[in-house]
Order: sequence, then structure tokens, then C-alpha cells
Amino acid sequence: MSLPLLSLPAYRVGPVPFRVAPFGDCVRAVLDSAAVVGGGASGQPVHFANAYTVALADSDDRYGELLARPGSVAFTDGMPVAWVGRRGYPDVAKEWDRVYGPDVMEAVLDGSGPDGPRHYLLGGSPETLAALQTVIAERWPMAVVVGAESPPFRSLSAAEVADQDARIGDSGATIVWVGLGTPKQDWEVARLAESVPVVAMAVGAAFDFLAGVKPQAPLWMQKSGTEWAFRFASEPRRLAKRYLWGNPRFLVATLLWRRRAGSSD
Repeated sequence: MSLPLLSLPAYRVGPVPFRVAPFGDCVRAVLDSAAVVGGGASGQPVHFANAYTVALADSDDRYGELLARPGSVAFTDGMPVAWVGRRGYPDVAKEWDRVYGPDVMEAVLDGSGPDGPRHYLLGGSPETLAALQTVIAERWPMAVVVGAESPPFRSLSAAEVADQDARIGDSGATIVWVGLGTPKQDWEVARLAESVPVVAMAVGAAFDFLAGVKPQAPLWMQKSGTEWAFRFASEPRRLAKRYLWGNPRFLVATLLWRRRAGSSD
């Protein structure tokens, strides 16, 4: 059985094929996929890819291959990717929305009720998870959270991975929100979707933003593509590579991609 997420059309920016549709259609595809996953359908990894993701994929063939697998779904998490995509594919420019991980998480929780989807939270610190669960209970009281855990900041043993997957499977979760940071979370959602029939969503900083433990850029900065400057100013040491290396590498990767695409026309 093919999940609704896989019916969204894909268009490549650099080495990453992005699923392109209006924001509401993407959210509906997540909800519809969660409603049927496990009923004969295998798990589904979902990535939220931005300029840094494209830069990493361009510099690491294995990571690029992970995001380009036929069964993967990558949404446009950053405005620069949307701008490049709209320019490269003018026929779908009007449908090429930014599909930002924190916004998707909020919208999916808005669409949740007692009948589903059933949510599992994987990642973040114990304090962040506790704050996030409190926020979800207050803002989305109809959403059903069936589990939450903060993995240790190290590689898990095979036995620990098996135990984790068993807990998720036994919980009856249909969506697992994974906040482990890029690129670790992308490898994890791909692995998890192969092990457990869930929609596994690599949402990065969404846990911190929704829980209120880190500030989020103003809406005007998000829309103008300058959110990176706000985040860099908030956490310069942690995010230095992401922006000082990632932004130039993204520009080079997309320029080379457009040149190759133009020469093949």
C-alpha cells in the first residue's frame, strides 16, 4: 500500500528531491498517511530539508542518497530552498510552499483527536520533553501522546535500539516526532520507518520552539529568509558551521545543479 505522502510530486534542488505542494496539502498527506500506516503499509520517513541539509547532501554522498531514496519524503523547510525551486521549476512555483517542521507539527496537532493520530516524542532533553508535553496538553488537549523519551547523547547499542523500537511499537503510535538534530535525525527516521510502521518525522528544533525553551525568529524574518541570522545570533558557537559553511556550500551546490540541469535541456 502506497501512503498519501508518496503521491506528492518531487522536484530536485541540488541532490535533494523535494515534495512540492501547498502547505495544507502536505499536512493533510501527513494526517492521511498516519491514518493508514500499519494497516498493510510500511513506515514512512519524512525529512524537513533546508539550505544546510542541501549543503550536507552535496558534500556527503551517503547522506544525499539517504534523502533521495524512492520511499523518502523531503519537505522544503527553508525559504532559500523554496526560492531556488520556484525559479528552477516555474510551472509549480505557485504550489512550492515552505513546509516548516515546527509549523507542520502544530498543524498536525491541530488536526489530531481521540481517534488519531497517536503521537510519540523522541529526542530533546528530559526537561524539554516535559515542557513540550505540558504545552501539548494545554494547547491541544484532544491530541493523544502515547510516549516520550530522551535518548542518551551517544550511539545506542543494538539491544537499546531494539528496546526503543519495541516501546514505540507497543505504544500504538502512528506518528513519531524525532528531534535529534541534523543529520542524525534523518538517519534515525529512515531506520525507524523500516523497523516500525509509523510516520517518522525529523522535525529538528520544533521541540525547543514549541516547548518555549528557545526563542523563535519573528514571522517577518521567517518569511524573508533571514531566520538563519536570528538563530545564528542566538547560538553562534553551535550554529557556526551550519551558516558560515552551509550557506556558501548551498549556493555553490544549487548553482552547479542549475547549470547541469540547463545543459541537459
